[in-house]
Amino acid sequence: MTLSYHRPRLLSKTIAAALSIPLTVAFFLPLLHENARAQSAEKIVATKPAATNKPEPFARRIERGGLTVDVQIDHQNARPRQTDEFREGDDVGISFKIRDSATGNALSGLSPAAWLTLVRKGEATSSKDCAERAQTLLGGGFLARAELDLNVYHVLALNADPTITVVDPLFGYGGTKLLALIELKSPGQDWVITSDQEKLFVSMPAANQVALIDTSSWSVTANIDVGLGPARLALQPDEAYLWVSCEANAQSSIAVVSPREMKTVARFLTGNGRHEIAFSDDSRFAFITNHDDGTVSVIDVRRLIKKTDVPIGSRPVSIAFSKLAQAVYVSSDDGGTITAISSPKHKVIARMKAEPGLGQIKFAPGDRLGFVLNTATNTVYILDAALNRIVQKADVEKGPDQLAFTSKLAYVRHRDSEIVLMIPLNEVGKEGKPVPVVDFPGGQNPLGRTSKPSLADSIVPAAEDSAVLVANPADRTIYYYQEGMAAPMGNFSNYGREPRAVLIVDRSLRERKPGTYFSIARLPQAGPYKIVMFINSPRVLACLDFPIAANPEHAAPAPPRIEPITTQSNFEPGKQIRMSFRITDSATGKPIPDLKDVLALTFAVGVWQDRRLIEHVGDGVYSVSVAPPGPAIYHVYLSCASINLAAAQVFTFEVTSK
Repeated sequence: MTLSYHRPRLLSKTIAAALSIPLTVAFFLPLLHENARAQSAEKIVATKPAATNKPEPFARRIERGGLTVDVQIDHQNARPRQTDEFREGDDVGISFKIRDSATGNALSGLSPAAWLTLVRKGEATSSKDCAERAQTLLGGGFLARAELDLNVYHVLALNADPTITVVDPLFGYGGTKLLALIELKSPGQDWVITSDQEKLFVSMPAANQVALIDTSSWSVTANIDVGLGPARLALQPDEAYLWVSCEANAQSSIAVVSPREMKTVARFLTGNGRHEIAFSDDSRFAFITNHDDGTVSVIDVRRLIKKTDVPIGSRPVSIAFSKLAQAVYVSSDDGGTITAISSPKHKVIARMKAEPGLGQIKFAPGDRLGFVLNTATNTVYILDAALNRIVQKADVEKGPDQLAFTSKLAYVRHRDSEIVLMIPLNEVGKEGKPVPVVDFPGGQNPLGRTSKPSLADSIVPAAEDSAVLVANPADRTIYYYQEGMAAPMGNFSNYGREPRAVLIVDRSLRERKPGTYFSIARLPQAGPYKIVMFINSPRVLACLDFPIAANPEHAAPAPPRIEPITTQSNFEPGKQIRMSFRITDSATGKPIPDLKDVLALTFAVGVWQDRRLIEHVGDGVYSVSVAPPGPAIYHVYLSCASINLAAAQVFTFEVTSK
């Protein structure tokens, strides 16, 4: 499926704040230039890091305008080497520690923006140049992409085929938004990511394994044997163990995996039927539902033994833990009952009667209000964990089957409709009162229409709290919805694949502890670079020199050669244009056939653009057809992640009036 792109560029919180007022040369550049002139009062010094066995980090201190910023770049998983240089392809951790110079107090909530930009031959490196670099980077667009952007988040799609699509939504013209296409042994069913977002686990039922994906390299680093038919995945809060439900036969089980050792360390035959998993907030107990037996098994995590089975009298389908109530709440499909089980005592403490057909249960932020879906009656129930009773009920669209939350809204996905329903959290919980609802269309087709259902979420909060991403498998598209809008603001094509679930990997500088902002990254090609750091309020701008050395162990092969076969360069408006290109190996001259991820970007700057995968027609020749909308000069860029081909301009043509 091909979608043209006509939406605003998504921004980090810092950049959005900086651009919340009109970003004009008359207003913004003077501020940056004023900042640049003031750099004469700025103090930048190298700091001495603590001695370690690893290569020494890059460390600089910036003192400016009452702030002290300690910038540090560390090697990640570095092998011993003779020099401390940073090389292309190195995985690094980048941190900015920001304090009040007078008091030494850490400063939270600043959301700094940062980039690494290549200093090209002949470019100026004055303080004015620093201000202009920041202005260009903040403005975005085709010519404004940094070699390394530390303000981005990536969107992952769990596809119906055995792949995961990795997309960069923070782009303007140019570049490529398809970062990687991760191949699995078989289609994934569920996934879970660690809190540092460095490790992603994916269950693969047909392979009887769980894949471990390194999100720095977007590669599968291990396939862990867990048992027959792994389905649901859950990481306990302290992330000491990954729990996997294995459900390929009547004798289902739970596998407990050590992420550190990457192997199964325990297995439980808790009961029969499908399993859902929840944990106490201190990771002391795991609670496992056994659908066919009508029980919930309680596992002592520290000793890895089963404590007891709690009968609930009906078939459990979903479970959620409330920290406020210190209890797990279990919804049952046959009896229409919601059962509360005390976490410390392992006993039923309440039963709430609804109607048969209950499905997913989740708690809103704060853990007091639980939302329970009824797919059979098209209903949402809201329970109060402080009262242990249902306080509200709302009628919704056909087949509600998934819940998601931001700080302000509850989102309800519908299996048999494209409508996503929203419930304001500050207006619910009032017993007997009507539930206010609004909605927006999450695409063209029903959201549950897919060739292969998944257990993972298809609606997730975006990196910014006031937005969500919605995966629509039938549309083969992921939609971006900003709260307060009547419809999605834009979408991401999934390159012809069904996105059954969606996930965010945040690569922006996140506040790991008060005043310390951190991200991990892989260094780009060798060369002289500037670290550009910008804080909107209080306004701070700094540029630091940061050289990246060549890596002789990972010398990049010469990029493939792309030869345009189409020779015509002038076309009439309204005509379908078919262009062909031959891709060959630069070293051997042989055609490179059967590539599945060659992406063509065709655009006229500021007018129109179109992105689509192009097809191999034989002998290394790839063809694409586009229909430019009107007179302009159009550029064609090709990229291909599987052969490490970054976006490269390969063709230019003109459409003229008749």
